[in-house]
Amino acid sequence: MVSDEILGTFAPIFVYWAYSGIYVMLGSLDNYRLHSKKDEDEKNLISKFDVVKGVLLQQFVQAVVALILFAVTGNSGENSSEQKTSIFVLARQFLTAMMVLDTWQYFMHRYMHHNKFLYRHIHSQHHRLIVPYAFGALYNHPLEGLLLDTIGGALSFLISGMSPRMSIFFFSFATIKTVDDHCGLWLPGNLFHVFFKNNTAYHDVHHQLYGSKYNFSQPFFVMWDRILGTYMPYSLVKREGGGFEATLAKDCKDE
Repeated sequence: MVSDEILGTFAPIFVYWAYSGIYVMLGSLDNYRLHSKKDEDEKNLISKFDVVKGVLLQQFVQAVVALILFAVTGNSGENSSEQKTSIFVLARQFLTAMMVLDTWQYFMHRYMHHNKFLYRHIHSQHHRLIVPYAFGALYNHPLEGLLLDTIGGALSFLISGMSPRMSIFFFSFATIKTVDDHCGLWLPGNLFHVFFKNNTAYHDVHHQLYGSKYNFSQPFFVMWDRILGTYMPYSLVKREGGGFEATLAKDCKDE
């Protein structure tokens, strides 16, 4: 049988490409796109082939770090049979991991925007995707991938006290959420758009020039943006020619 540690390492990678593939197949639904297909092809500053290479490199580093982390910690997250079965313990661990990951990524993400050296040489690589798409979600500079995603994930695992088995579900869920935030589609019935303010349109605002100093929160909640004044509300309007567009809310335009 495949161990929980192996599944916890490689299941999120499989989920990333499988879920991204679904959105690639849905990319022809022009009436639900936040940007036109033409804009996706012309405005982005990096080829899709190079994006795939960059994502695979980051996933390789994440896999190595995850295997080392599991080897060092062992099964310390499974301290008792009660913890294995208690829905309250599992819910607490899951929520704690979400909060830790959000907090780490917000402050690191924000700092990479405000530090000119880090933005120019590191974080600007992710913003070559002016029009985000699903499998570009983890396209980052390798150092940013290590600092934001890999270390952030390790901290959420350690601080929450989750087991390797629980990590399979948490990191797969976090992966799906991250891909969804970059998919560029506003599909009816998408539960992420119903239950999370931090969603596809919210993050799309951040990728546009007018929103680059706002909406740093990722991947789950918007609490740090609201608390620290970097929250930018938006309006989702029908775009001429089909699809939707996330634009500044009226009260922001009036300022």
